Amino acid sequence: MTKKEEEKPRTSSLIGLGRFSPLVSVYKWLPGLKPQHLAAAVLVVVGVVWSGFEIRSRMTHVYEYDARITGNLITISSRVPGWITEIPVREGQVISVGDVLTVIDKQESELLVRQLGSEVKATDASLNRLHARRDLVAKQSESQYQTAVSSLNGAKSVVQALKVHREVARTELQRTKTLFKKKVIPRIQLEQAMTRAQQVNVEYQKALASLQSLEARLDEAAANLNRVQVLDEEGQVLRQRIEQLGAKLERQKIDLTDRTIKSKIEGVVDKIFVDVGEYVTPAQRLAIIHDPNKIWVEANIKETEVRKLRIGQSVDIAVDAFPDLKIIGKVEAIGNSTTSEFALLPTPNPSGNFTKITQRLPVRIKVEQEKGLLRPGMMVEVNIDIRDR
Repeated sequence: MTKKEEEKPRTSSLIGLGRFSPLVSVYKWLPGLKPQHLAAAVLVVVGVVWSGFEIRSRMTHVYEYDARITGNLITISSRVPGWITEIPVREGQVISVGDVLTVIDKQESELLVRQLGSEVKATDASLNRLHARRDLVAKQSESQYQTAVSSLNGAKSVVQALKVHREVARTELQRTKTLFKKKVIPRIQLEQAMTRAQQVNVEYQKALASLQSLEARLDEAAANLNRVQVLDEEGQVLRQRIEQLGAKLERQKIDLTDRTIKSKIEGVVDKIFVDVGEYVTPAQRLAIIHDPNKIWVEANIKETEVRKLRIGQSVDIAVDAFPDLKIIGKVEAIGNSTTSEFALLPTPNPSGNFTKITQRLPVRIKVEQEKGLLRPGMMVEVNIDIRDR
């Protein structure tokens, strides 16, 4: 077989490789190389190039597929027990601040509010009546006291004057008796002196009794003044009662307000766990809501790679649910404890057997919401550019 005949099959084997003209050119420069060998060589080259890119990517990026979108899922619960009477929202509904989420039966609470309000008004009326009574008693007692003081002062003056008269009468009687014994005066003058002394003494005793009576009346007036103080103390008790009832009324109003559960945020209703007519207890989970504009990505990064991370590094995020959606985020926070520290069941090692496992730390990545497409719980993959230092 001639040399031209040997090359003929090789030329025919190149038919159909027009699309791979570069490979044909290389193939022409490699005499004796078969197509399958060429394909293998191409795969090796591609593998080497891919390995180079992979090695370079591992040196400049931290990749993690264990990541998901996270948000503040707010659990709505009740502080009061009762029957559910109304659920005006549905799952998936967008809500605003102040929108009613659940209504609990409030008939009994409204009655208690009215009852406590009536008790407050009644006690307040009693206090006003007591104030009026106290003012009246105060005026009467003050008037009686001043009158008693004046009368007592007058009686003291009378007693003092009669005391002097009594002493004069006694002296006169002694002098009259002496003169009568000496036969200087007649007996009638002695009897007149004795009568005058007795009359003055009787008047003195009457004035003294009146003085004692006025002193007792003054004590009674003083007691009435103390009665005003007693009424003041009763008023203080009523004021404290009003404060207690007011506190109960405010607490009952809070109870009434708590029976209409409203949203504190703008967000969306994720899940409703109760139905109308169901009886709920305090702290029972009623619904879950979240703000779709406040979401982030949480990735669990190996502890051996955390040292490469810094706050503010750029992150490429791929969402499993939307393969064509590319999101750029930034590292916002790096956890200070591994995820195993938050496990409900700790893993003690009393036996002494130990298997070392690489731990992971949570890393928070800030992202911007993409037209409401990102939802808490979605799986994502993150590629952190560690060249941003």
